[in-house]
Amino acid sequence: MDIARATQTYFSKMVSDVAGMKVLLLDKETTSVVSSSFTQSQLLSRQVFLVDRLENKTREKMKHLKCIVFVRPSHESIQCLVEELRDPCYSAYFLCERFPRCVAICITAHSSPVFSNTIKKSSIERLAEADEMELVREVQEFYADVIVHHTHLFSLNVAGPERPLYIENASTWDPPAFSRCVEAIVAACLAVKKKPVVRYEGNSIMAKKLGEEIVYQIQQEGPLFDFRRPDTPPLLLILDRRNDPITPLLSPWTYEAMVHEHFGISNGRVDLSQIPAIRSDLREIILSPGPASNSKSSGNTPNSSTGSSADAFYSDNMYLNLGDLGANIKTYVDAYQIKHKSSMNIESIDDMKRFMQDYPEFRKLSANVTKHVALVGELSRRVASEGLLESGEVEQSLACNENHNGDLKSIQKLLANGTLPYLQKLRLVILYAIRYERHPSNSTPSLLATLRANHPDPPQGLPDVSTVCTAVLEYASSLRRSSSSNTGSSVGTNPSGSSSQPAAAEAFLARTKNAFKGLRGVENVYEQHQPNIVALLSGVLAGKIGDNVLPFVENGEGGKSKDKPQDVIVFMIGGTTYAESREIAKLNANTPGVRILIGGTTVHNSSSFLREACDSVVRWRKGGGSGGADGMGGQRIKTGRLD
Repeated sequence: MDIARATQTYFSKMVSDVAGMKVLLLDKETTSVVSSSFTQSQLLSRQVFLVDRLENKTREKMKHLKCIVFVRPSHESIQCLVEELRDPCYSAYFLCERFPRCVAICITAHSSPVFSNTIKKSSIERLAEADEMELVREVQEFYADVIVHHTHLFSLNVAGPERPLYIENASTWDPPAFSRCVEAIVAACLAVKKKPVVRYEGNSIMAKKLGEEIVYQIQQEGPLFDFRRPDTPPLLLILDRRNDPITPLLSPWTYEAMVHEHFGISNGRVDLSQIPAIRSDLREIILSPGPASNSKSSGNTPNSSTGSSADAFYSDNMYLNLGDLGANIKTYVDAYQIKHKSSMNIESIDDMKRFMQDYPEFRKLSANVTKHVALVGELSRRVASEGLLESGEVEQSLACNENHNGDLKSIQKLLANGTLPYLQKLRLVILYAIRYERHPSNSTPSLLATLRANHPDPPQGLPDVSTVCTAVLEYASSLRRSSSSNTGSSVGTNPSGSSSQPAAAEAFLARTKNAFKGLRGVENVYEQHQPNIVALLSGVLAGKIGDNVLPFVENGEGGKSKDKPQDVIVFMIGGTTYAESREIAKLNANTPGVRILIGGTTVHNSSSFLREACDSVVRWRKGGGSGGADGMGGQRIKTGRLD
């Protein structure tokens, strides 16, 4: 159950079926979808000469080229497509619509007649009227409606304040967000060829609404879900971020999650322009995890056979903490230096030929080593100079333990630390406020006053500290949080069993070594907290979660299954995190026969989570509060695919 492979297969078919040189036209949303799954090199290898936006009115006319149009059929995109057909720039058009809002289906040798029963006639007529020159050769639909991050992780880039989830109150979906989630989840199920039973968190009306609509859409699509029935039906599990507000607030300590926390990962791109004295060619880098290597250490050795879009070092190290990562990147640098020295030893014509053949891969390897050295070096510098280790230990204590006096003293000390960033201090206060909300000696007001005095002007673009803290508390308490949301405390062991780090030649490696001294060989105090999703999934896979916690959605065919699921698709309303993605990867690796996908409305870091929480609460207050009954009054929001 590989969402990345399924999506790449669709794109490969889309561009390969049209022979010869061609242009690929995208809209805003499909640009993100394509860029997360296909590289420019892969497109060029399939004779895609140019990639452009459909709404770009300054495109040059190229009548000698064919055109593939891959757009989401929103009103804006349909209108742009109509205008394009009235004044065409290319010789022929092949329209590829993302499921489920397809405009039309041309029944060819590669498509199924069942699609013809669900086409919107108005859309067909509108395109047909615009295509006076009869340039549209084919229209197909693809189930590629999500942004793929890993083989097991996808998102939708739906997050407030730009694309809010809520209106009026905490139980009311914003209609565009609701429709987008329904369409994407149904498409993801079709992409991996699963017809799931649906369960949802029982205390979330939002999750219930989403589950019911997905079941309705699956029933409406009928033949599209006529897959071979497995012995155990797949499961779609719909969760709500508000049941675990702790995970996105904690400082991450693994490579991928730290990069997202400190710099942000947007469609695989990372902006490093804020790093002092960064080289111009490293101001924006791409982190593209390919399939993980079979050997844990294989990604640390330069390999000329690595695929064009895969970063083997990143794939093999993205779930390691900074201490283990420092040792591995030292090995990576040493291996590169050996390869570099061998490439300089040219004594014959054969050596020259071999060098020229290897030069493109060698140059790529050099860039990759430089990229990771710069990235890990900056992460290590921030950990050391900003005092993140001390604050991270207090965060874990707040998340997993009950020690009010000790936690309060630690936070007061950290608030007086001039090097600790404002956002780090804010998260400490919020975690304290959530943990000790009902404690008789709760000191949240005094902590907020201290933070406000030290930082009168919040540098993160957030509202006043009291406003943020109150909003997150209201967001977190808008559902009855399950008892395990923020009390998980499980300390595991690293299978390596090592207790010391190799010496490092580079200064940043020395800082990493000192910072994490004594941490290797154990999942340490910085990784005590387990996301709530771990306990839930463990219970589901063991068949120990009752219907009162995770009810089933009735689908007219029973809708329930007492069997232990093997294929599970998890969707997190309110956004997932890379920490949770790591836990899913561990479950997939350590549970034979079980395949789990996780998706969310977005992939949060702490900053984006705080922004969405504040925006959501503001909307609830404008609508009259965070509670409320069924905010949609029983009205079904249908996807645009259905008449």
